[in-house]
Amino acid sequence: MIKRLFGILLLALVALALALAVNTWRHGSRQLQVEPLAPIAIDEAAVAGRLAEAVRLQTVSSQADAGQNADQFRALHALLQQQFPRVHATLKRELVNELSLLYTWEGADPKAPAMVLLAHQDVVPIAPGTEGDWQQPPFAGIVRDGYVWGRGSWDDKGNLLAQLEAVELLLAAGWQPPRTIYLAYGADEEVGGHRGAASIAGLLKSRGVQADFVLDEGLLVLDGVMPGLKRPAALVGIAEKGYMSVQLGFTATPGHSSMPPSAGASAIGMMSAALAALDRQQMPAGMRGVAAEMFDVLAPEMGGFSRVALSNLWLFGPLVQRQLERAASTNAMLRTTTALTIASAGNKDNVLPGRAEAVVNFRILPGDTRAQVTQHVEQVAGGQVPAGHLAVNPLPGSKEASKVAPTGAAPYQALARTIREVFPDALVAPGLMVAGTDSVHYEPISDHIFKFSPIRADSEDLKRFHGTNERLSVKNYADAIRFYHRLVTQVAKTPRATAS
Repeated sequence: MIKRLFGILLLALVALALALAVNTWRHGSRQLQVEPLAPIAIDEAAVAGRLAEAVRLQTVSSQADAGQNADQFRALHALLQQQFPRVHATLKRELVNELSLLYTWEGADPKAPAMVLLAHQDVVPIAPGTEGDWQQPPFAGIVRDGYVWGRGSWDDKGNLLAQLEAVELLLAAGWQPPRTIYLAYGADEEVGGHRGAASIAGLLKSRGVQADFVLDEGLLVLDGVMPGLKRPAALVGIAEKGYMSVQLGFTATPGHSSMPPSAGASAIGMMSAALAALDRQQMPAGMRGVAAEMFDVLAPEMGGFSRVALSNLWLFGPLVQRQLERAASTNAMLRTTTALTIASAGNKDNVLPGRAEAVVNFRILPGDTRAQVTQHVEQVAGGQVPAGHLAVNPLPGSKEASKVAPTGAAPYQALARTIREVFPDALVAPGLMVAGTDSVHYEPISDHIFKFSPIRADSEDLKRFHGTNERLSVKNYADAIRFYHRLVTQVAKTPRATAS
């Protein structure tokens, strides 16, 4: 009997091993096979110098004051006119809400759906007190040691000027786009894009413009960042998380600290319990949607157990998910995240406050909604507070998660092909943008919106984003120009896409 059970167990293990092996083998590479593109000649010193000039202009945007640093934005506009004479002689240039720019490059077929390239002119400020931590002054625009140093060199003047450099080269070669191309450069992306990108998108919609392809800043060519991959991963954002902040208000009877109420009955006690519960009981994670598609594409490129596990999520799904939830970057791809950001209560050490307030920020996964977030907060936080002592108020400025761009359609395939041609060592996969971009404002005119910056980055580079010592490699920048040069010629001739 024991031998028979052992034999059955052995057969089951062999069958399981065989099934895992077959599934792993069948899960073959999904990378487009293309010939690497011969790089076009770029005068690296000249293009780096032009970018450095743009970095010197302190185009810091403000949510409250639309006119803040307007002189710096206008100086940037004048600089672009001087740096890119063919662009300004050929393309139609419009000012939108005084500081944002819209360029129109008319195509040979005015009825063909358009292509839109986005970037933003504004930059984030320097954190007070950190100016002395920079290796080069943040707005000096210095080119040194193979880098363009300064705020905005990477985010996002690098993309903006790389696009204009590419168009200037194409114009010099006499190239004419088959379809119309728009270059849209908002002036307030870092504070929401409502004056810039939203207005430009609204203007295009009012003119009946429909776009088959929209590309904005976003995910990167990540080197040594994705666990289990030996090659760089070029992740293309096909969706963007939503945004929502919820204010919690807790009320209790104020009084003297010498006679405190029972445990958990004070305003601060209720707030502490509610926040701890929200932090502990987060919205559910799962290997679904964009994350599932990304790992499905990358699985065949991994080695060892990582490839086996990701190719057989029917068995290893819970294990893989637990591993991914341990790291902040991958956890954010799996769920609507909860971040406790503001808490305030009391103004004197011997007085029990009658009110405590907190703000919790959520980044909403595609598939979840703001209504679900509100319900989650009411259930979890409300379960820690006596009835009538908690008020839940969503704050202004929230937005749902974006639409998900289809990866089987021609626009994504053209983008993936271009990445593989310009970055032949990189693997291309769809990804989820966890931060915000201007591109969400263009959803009324396109179903094919992508968030990708053609910039190589490792884990050390990522720390510079919105941080100290922002810089962009000159060689990286030259490759970005080559990328946009190739992308424009490829996408502009792509026929109208059919979503799949």
